[in-house]
Amino acid sequence: MDFEDLLEPEVAAAAVVVAAIASPQVRNAVRRGAVYGLAGLIVAGDAVSSFARGVGRGVQSATAGANGRVQAKSVPVETGAQGSGE
Repeated sequence: MDFEDLLEPEVAAAAVVVAAIASPQVRNAVRRGAVYGLAGLIVAGDAVSSFARGVGRGVQSATAGANGRVQAKSVPVETGAQGSGE
């Protein structure tokens, strides 16, 4: 490879990228970014699942409350007159 080949923009850009990837500082920064990014995804997933659980509980309690009101209206009321007539 001639010296003139090293001055081409494509070769120079590739050399800069390889040097940056091989640098310990860049590797540490990329690793730290990956760890923080993954932690952020985990926290966001927990928040979404917690919200979904809360919505599910709210719907469940609203349904149970509505069913309780309907059942309370449809339950027949016993009176003391039935037992005394016999």
